[in-house]
Amino acid sequence: MTPPYFMDLQKWEALLREWYPQATLQLMYAEKPSNMPDLCDTERVISELGTCNMRGTVRVDVWKTLWVIGHGVLGIMGVLLFPQWDAAMVFLALTTLTVCAGHSVGMHRLLIHRSFETHRMIEYMLVWLGTCVGMAGPIGMIRTHDMRDWHQRQRMCPAHPAHRASLVRDAWWQLCCRYDLVHPPRFVLEQRVDQDRIYAWMERLWWLQNLPLGLLLFALGGWAWVLWGISLRIFVSLVGHWWIGHVAHRRGHQSWVVTGLPVQGFNVPRWSLVTFGENWHGNHHAFPYSARLGVEKGQLDPGFWLISTLQSLGLAWNVKMPGDEPDRPGLIRVENRACTGRACTGMVQPHDKHI
Repeated sequence: MTPPYFMDLQKWEALLREWYPQATLQLMYAEKPSNMPDLCDTERVISELGTCNMRGTVRVDVWKTLWVIGHGVLGIMGVLLFPQWDAAMVFLALTTLTVCAGHSVGMHRLLIHRSFETHRMIEYMLVWLGTCVGMAGPIGMIRTHDMRDWHQRQRMCPAHPAHRASLVRDAWWQLCCRYDLVHPPRFVLEQRVDQDRIYAWMERLWWLQNLPLGLLLFALGGWAWVLWGISLRIFVSLVGHWWIGHVAHRRGHQSWVVTGLPVQGFNVPRWSLVTFGENWHGNHHAFPYSARLGVEKGQLDPGFWLISTLQSLGLAWNVKMPGDEPDRPGLIRVENRACTGRACTGMVQPHDKHI
């Protein structure tokens, strides 16, 4: 959705530079330098003449900031004014439904990566639940995900899409800002999604998709259910999504490394049931097309459990697993180890490529 207005971006940029003098608010090159590596295109993101992934600016997105802070304030008010067990159960149930079935399975594994197929109406329902998480509409989610993925596949990556800033700064950047390139690449959306009227409707009114649910909650449980089940859920989901992305690009367990890239994915053990399998981000970097993220023994993956259930009922098919598509260039199996991104550099130990 296009925000109704933005604040004075130059003013905010100056303030951010004052607050964070070492932040990567880059305007690094007037044009692509000769020593800049060639850019790697992806299926949806295509470099054009003049495209440079390192020449950009982190800008405050006022509409995004108001959305996050507004739901945070309302959610906290709900907890303080209505400390009710029934409202807490509504929060837990709807968070599980929207984040697991909606975001993890519908948005991420199905719409973005096409890791399985299902009936069109089931796909719409799963993606709609993902829209109710409150991050963006379906097209906005694809664009945000694929632009970050495009950045992370380059041999040089800015701090914003790499999650390379400190904890507080990265939270500010990811939750309240955006990274604008001077000469962005071309984003090409597949016709199947681009010309779909249902997805166009979800995208245009993504911020209102929780309204029917909110009216139902108000009828059943009053303002307590609305504040817990809508605002608190959206705020916790947004912050949780940022947090797992921050940690999973900085430290943790690794079984695979994509050599030659400055940004690696890491697994974050013990968070499977909270993230519904999205914590196995190191596995996801290795096999982005796979419907199963917890690919090794003991790696719980509730999102894949849902996909397997749909498959057993005949409602999902062509479920992709590691090895079903060619390996990413530079993918190497490593000994299981815990490390940080910087510490892992140069520690690759060849091993069996697949499980």
